[in-house]
Amino acid sequence: MKYVDEFREPEKAAALTKQITKLSQQLEKPIKIMEVCGGHTHSIFKYGIEDILPHNLELIHGPGCPVCVMPKGRLDDAIAISQHNNVILATFGDTMRVPGSHTSLLQAKARGADIRMVYSPLDSLQIARDNPDKEIVFFALGFETTAPSTALTILQAAAENITNFSMFSNHVLVIPALQALLDNPDLQLDGFIGPGHVSMVIGTEPYEFISQKYHKPIVVSGFEPLDILQSIWMLLQQLVENRCEVENQYNRLVEPAGNLVALQAINQVFAVRENFDWRGLGDIPKSGLKIRPEYAQFDAELKFTIPNLKVRDHKACQCGEILKGTLKPWQCKVFGTACTPETPIGTCMVSSEGACAAYYKYGRLAAMSKKAAKIALTP
Repeated sequence: MKYVDEFREPEKAAALTKQITKLSQQLEKPIKIMEVCGGHTHSIFKYGIEDILPHNLELIHGPGCPVCVMPKGRLDDAIAISQHNNVILATFGDTMRVPGSHTSLLQAKARGADIRMVYSPLDSLQIARDNPDKEIVFFALGFETTAPSTALTILQAAAENITNFSMFSNHVLVIPALQALLDNPDLQLDGFIGPGHVSMVIGTEPYEFISQKYHKPIVVSGFEPLDILQSIWMLLQQLVENRCEVENQYNRLVEPAGNLVALQAINQVFAVRENFDWRGLGDIPKSGLKIRPEYAQFDAELKFTIPNLKVRDHKACQCGEILKGTLKPWQCKVFGTACTPETPIGTCMVSSEGACAAYYKYGRLAAMSKKAAKIALTP
């Protein structure tokens, strides 16, 4: 397939791997690189990238999975909204099986709540058009990647004066999360593989603080095997040359200034919250988006009474540590036993971008084998 096979050629992958190994030997120290996006984590395991990297190079999985970072309390709020009379709650499929404090959206649906899976916020707006006697609420979540479609849907609802439609906004911002990680003294990183999808919206310029303030290199990457390998090679080149820069491997889709139309829609509809609670990372200042007062009629948090409580995670679940990069999924005590995709305890096992789901589906045995190899090589 043109424009896909070109990024999966084994000969080029082997050549890049050889160069990565040479560069890592020049550094003569353990190297830790965080791939921020959960989509990168799944590509890394799907194509076996981690297994061909040198033993002194470790990939750390970051918090770039929007479903995974959703705290239990916000999910409980969405379930509470769905249980109001005359409400239809619409959301993406990834959120349906995420466990809340007592139940999930899927279980609430089985018990009679009208909860529908959609592929786009515009689908939920169509539900509002088709059901004028019902209140339709879209459970909106995601990073800057999905925020523009939410914003444009609200603008469309306003243009059509659709009064039975609102959004429960849980959109979050990647830059404050990265800053929180960099301020964590327990997490020592040498560089970042930057999120490709988010960067299509925000561009590469917002990452300059990583190189300028924290003196870490970052390379924005695509999602195919050669994209990721080239990004790792570019990062190692920076480390060998003692450089700290923002580089763009994904330049076929990402512009330095981002997508101006998408950014304009976000800024028109949303304002930045004072703080937002992230699973595993806690309250992060200026890290969430709320609906502006001009569009208050579409704000479900103003339209409905919700619990709005902070809820602790299951005591056996270590999703928080995995999202912070301080643990790998196989180090969680319930991984693959009590917690599986069929019976998830935490969000990282549910989401299609979750690190635990990636390990379970593609790389559990490989990860454990690599751990054993690293232990054997440790002096």
